[in-house]
Amino acid sequence: MSDLPFYLLAFVVVLGVLIAVHEFGHYLAARYCGVRVLRFSLGFGRTLWQRRFGKDGTEWAISIFPLGGYVKMLDEREGEVAPEERHRAFNRQSVGKRSLIVAAGPAANFVLAIVLYWVVFMYGSNELLPILGTPPVASPAASAGVVNGEQVRAVDGQPVATWNDLRWMLLHKAVDQKVVDLEVINEQREVAFRRLPLQAAGEQGWEGDALERLGIKFFRPNLPPVVGKVMAGSPGESAGLRSGDEILSVDGAAVATWHDFVLLVRDAAERSLRIELSRDGRTVAVDVVPEAISERGKRIGRIGVAVAETRESSREVRVFVRYGFFEAGGKALTETWDKSVFSLVMLGKMVTGEVSWRNLSGPVTIADYAGQSARLGLDYYLKFMALVSISLGVLNLLPIPVLDGGHLMYYMIEVVRRRPLSERAMEIGQQVGLSILFVLMAFAFFNDMNRLFSG
Repeated sequence: MSDLPFYLLAFVVVLGVLIAVHEFGHYLAARYCGVRVLRFSLGFGRTLWQRRFGKDGTEWAISIFPLGGYVKMLDEREGEVAPEERHRAFNRQSVGKRSLIVAAGPAANFVLAIVLYWVVFMYGSNELLPILGTPPVASPAASAGVVNGEQVRAVDGQPVATWNDLRWMLLHKAVDQKVVDLEVINEQREVAFRRLPLQAAGEQGWEGDALERLGIKFFRPNLPPVVGKVMAGSPGESAGLRSGDEILSVDGAAVATWHDFVLLVRDAAERSLRIELSRDGRTVAVDVVPEAISERGKRIGRIGVAVAETRESSREVRVFVRYGFFEAGGKALTETWDKSVFSLVMLGKMVTGEVSWRNLSGPVTIADYAGQSARLGLDYYLKFMALVSISLGVLNLLPIPVLDGGHLMYYMIEVVRRRPLSERAMEIGQQVGLSILFVLMAFAFFNDMNRLFSG
């Protein structure tokens, strides 16, 4: 619960920025087209704050319900308009101008994503290298011959610099391809190729971790369970653990690697553990109670001891990645385009049933990811904001009445028919659109609750 205020703040900042940018896109386009803007609101419902600014007396407001916003323009369909102001009414504008005003909201979200990625790529960040871990037995990666410690250099000939690059490429290719070739290099500088089948990624309708189903895991050195350092004042020090102790078992469960030991401790927050260890040629038993800490919203145990350094444990697994101004801009454009297309493809597969509707996320999941990314650092937080901005842009362009894409669909029909749709047709469309949105929101909220209570 101590993380809740932080996660809520991170969520509110993301949501506030994205909504403000989206609505500001509509606002700027309206002003450019000569349309009078009456009200600019962040949120819906009861007004918490409002002021009037500008020569048109536009009312700027913040409302109590934060999941959205709107720009209200002068429109003869919504009230009486003075004769001298009619040329500034939205409904009097050409189809081209109306389309520009409507499309400017999603476009602003895409521009924001490009800017955020651009800043992150120029600023630079510490990224994990694409080093593979031991794959589970019988997994596609195991069948491909992947060995612990191999670093991926390319996927189907495309260079890979970071773990995130590898993850994205595999997910992207798994949508259409059945197999990819991984170019890998081991610690002996020997290059090899691993032919990885991708069909398993889409099993269960893409629900859960697709890479885990492929057997793709990050490198974990097989370190011996030997204590290197004991933190002062830690549960480990209180229990009498010392540097050089070799862990043999925990509550009777044999320990082969340091990772085995870590997992057993993490699962025993505030629960006494009996640890058998080897010290100076003799077997010693100690009791330790791991303290409970919060990590990414989960309660885990920690005893404050570190593994003894070995050649394998000192292997560099991170790299600082930074790009120049123009290179960062090109990469930001590519990143935004690729993720936009991928979002559309996955939405299409949801409609056809190839992708599970359980992948749909609502505000609770977004808030959780916002908090997690904020804790990891500014670069992760900005990348998350860019991704959500892309999702918002794509969602708003869907041809669903009440969304921007629905209005654009109406305008396309108007161009073909050479006259607008009837008021009755648009009212029916609004009702259908609201029904679709309600169903989507219900699915998303159900998925949020399912993840929250079942993990």
